Amino acid sequence: MKKTMQNRKFQRFVYHLKHQYLTMNNIVLGIAAVIAVTWVWASVQAVQRNYQLQSEVDDKRRTLQLTELETEMLSYEQRYYKSREFQSLEAKRRLGLAEPNEKMIVLPPNSAQAKALDDVQTTAVRTPSDAPAPPPFQQWMNFLFGGNRQAIVART
Repeated sequence: MKKTMQNRKFQRFVYHLKHQYLTMNNIVLGIAAVIAVTWVWASVQAVQRNYQLQSEVDDKRRTLQLTELETEMLSYEQRYYKSREFQSLEAKRRLGLAEPNEKMIVLPPNSAQAKALDDVQTTAVRTPSDAPAPPPFQQWMNFLFGGNRQAIVART
């Protein structure tokens, strides 16, 4: 008797489940919801991947610009080292020579107070690379709506 009662309750539950929840409309809605969630998840992953790739591209561009500047600076240095001015200055320094009517001034080494003042002035100067990064939400807004474009265009 007890088994029949439990069996009957189970049959009612299955009947209720089939007719109340497992209708064709609910199944279609469930499949549509799964597809929508999958699409949203894939979109978020694509945006995140694009953001990472754009960051890598920006880093590579900065590295390229830095390398180009270093190359240009080294070529200027090379031209300077080949110039007569450098050769004259280096000969004066190494051989102790001087041009006619030239006088040499020998200064004493800096005092501790002057060195401390120089250190304070050096640490007080901030470079643009020391500027704090914007919060993550602002970074996303810049990425999604092109806020970084002006900075990239200004650099090139």
